[in-house]
Amino acid sequence: MDQRDADALLEEIEALGSKLGDARSAIATRIIGQDRVVELALAAMLSGGHALLMGLPGLGKTLLVETLSSVMGLTGNRIQFTPDLMPSDILGSEVLETAADGGRAFRYIEGPIFSQLLMADEINRASPRTQSALLQAMQEREVTIAGQTRPLPRPFHVLATQNPIEQEGTYPLPEAQLDRFLVKIDVEYPDRETERGIILATTGTAQEEVRQVFDAEALIAAQDVVRRMPVGDGVVDAILDLVRACRPSGEDAPEAVRKHVAWGPGPRAAQALMLLARAQALLEGRLAPDLDDVARLAEPVLSHRMALSFAARAEGVVLSDIIAEVASRVTHTARAA
Repeated sequence: MDQRDADALLEEIEALGSKLGDARSAIATRIIGQDRVVELALAAMLSGGHALLMGLPGLGKTLLVETLSSVMGLTGNRIQFTPDLMPSDILGSEVLETAADGGRAFRYIEGPIFSQLLMADEINRASPRTQSALLQAMQEREVTIAGQTRPLPRPFHVLATQNPIEQEGTYPLPEAQLDRFLVKIDVEYPDRETERGIILATTGTAQEEVRQVFDAEALIAAQDVVRRMPVGDGVVDAILDLVRACRPSGEDAPEAVRKHVAWGPGPRAAQALMLLARAQALLEGRLAPDLDDVARLAEPVLSHRMALSFAARAEGVVLSDIIAEVASRVTHTARAA
């Protein structure tokens, strides 16, 4: 990259950082607290990916998705996943119509997946057959119906929600689908002051209106900027070392991973870390990601791409502790190099 291109990219990053600040302020008028959750959701959208929101009912997951749709200026649809939901309820279907002259022809009716921001509410309540309807859409941004491939609108993002404790009548997401989520976002209980602000803001007669900051074209342009952000060799090596060290069969895996992890992350995890580290830096007004970004994003990116062995679960081993230990070791080694 020559100096002129570097200067142009610098101007784009600075302008986009200011606009993202406006977007976060707009989101904050509706979403009180949950700064890290909002940050990760925005980072996933800036990276062009999908996010899985894990949290108990009533913590604002649905409201967050609706607010993001308004602030980012995207057309949004919501699907409430239930055991009787069929793939055609998501993708759409062909219907046989009779014209006025008596002729018959099939007409395709688009399903709710043809939107720019799809909220898949309680995604694990649908059957595996219905869940699989999202696989092609999430990876290739297109769907194949009746032998014809139909592109989805751009940009296309899936924000799915899942209740982590109520498992009766649910179907665990297969590993292939989990891997298509760029990041898993844990939505925790708010602290006391945040919860106080929530009840005061939501039990009155007026509700804050959110303003649109982005539109589809602006978001696509922002995603292009993220992909053009420079990344230092040290950060790239740290990402590779971290992902490879979390594979129990890998030669770089520490003892804790070899002993307790059943399977580890694939190449998509490294891709996700690279994109999200750039987006994280952009959200914080920095021009390039650093090792701290890699360490902070390790758990959201890796936790749904790994699994503990049965023995480790029986012993009470916590996966997030293993990821934190590996991330700390990798970033410490990278700084010392």
